[in-house]
Amino acid sequence: MDYSLASAIFTACTVSALTTWAVTPAVIELARKWKLIDDPRKRYHPAHTHTGKIPRAGGLAIFIGILLATLVLIPLSSVYVSALLASTILVAVGLLDDRRDVNPYLRLLVNAAAVFIVILFGTRVPFITNPITGGTIVFSDLLSKLVAFVWILWTVNIIGWSSGVDGQMPGFVAISAAVLGLLSLRYSVTDPKQVSVTIFAFIVAGAFTGFIPWNFYPQKIMPGYGGKTLAGLLLGMLGVLSYGKLGTALLVLGIPTIDAISILIRRFAKHKSPVRPDREHLHHKLLEAGWGRRRIALFYWGVSAILGVVALTVTSQQKLFAFLLITVGIGGLLLWINFFSRFSKRQDLDSG
Repeated sequence: MDYSLASAIFTACTVSALTTWAVTPAVIELARKWKLIDDPRKRYHPAHTHTGKIPRAGGLAIFIGILLATLVLIPLSSVYVSALLASTILVAVGLLDDRRDVNPYLRLLVNAAAVFIVILFGTRVPFITNPITGGTIVFSDLLSKLVAFVWILWTVNIIGWSSGVDGQMPGFVAISAAVLGLLSLRYSVTDPKQVSVTIFAFIVAGAFTGFIPWNFYPQKIMPGYGGKTLAGLLLGMLGVLSYGKLGTALLVLGIPTIDAISILIRRFAKHKSPVRPDREHLHHKLLEAGWGRRRIALFYWGVSAILGVVALTVTSQQKLFAFLLITVGIGGLLLWINFFSRFSKRQDLDSG
């Protein structure tokens, strides 16, 4: 990597991080003024883990950081225009949800519309690597669009399910975006278009990093629904834009993915709506086992970082094995929490 590219990556990450960090206090004040406040006593939500009045709307601060850095540092092609347009829609609906809960089915419809926009502007998965044989599976134009649509919509929805604890979500999102940026960087030598993908990935990583000081325990502001869906949209797109390496994105997002799959299986088994919230996510189980909030956030960050390193250094077949291994590991952790920890757990009362 030459000096100019390294400088561009550093600048992208720094600009988005500092912008997000700097505008967040103003967003906190706006959230209070516009009554975008989460008060569990007045607004019950089964998945809530916090107490007291916490401003929402953190997604707006993150979006401002990404928007400014992207407009300044990346030549705008249709892909990035669509990303910003779809992000605007998700953040706007997120702010409405921060004020008053929007019907989950309506939110799902809006998410699908936002994803459709980026597909319409050219984001697609032309091929994937077969994790069994190592060969390439080439998709038709229609199927490439469909695969991209399903993948990004899935990512948009599952990221929010792993954001219930202070600092949890922005940390693993920043790490995941950086990993996908490093993946894209590998291909920038042979494909100059990947340079902008790399810079965009580090813009995303920087923006979520800049939000961490305000969201880490004890949080001053929550990412809100807009922050969650924004993270899912951009990570989903980066997984596609970095040469369609969905296996890498799937592995680095191993915990949110496994958590989401287990949640869906359980909800369908109990004949419950898949979009209705509950307190059965992994972070809820860890809280019940006595883990503090800082510990849970750092656990998600640490596992994401380890899986990111693994994803960048192994083959497609090995990625599949690693994903199966982490599935067994998380399954074992949930089993231990559900059946054994109740006899020995010690509550971490300060949640730190």
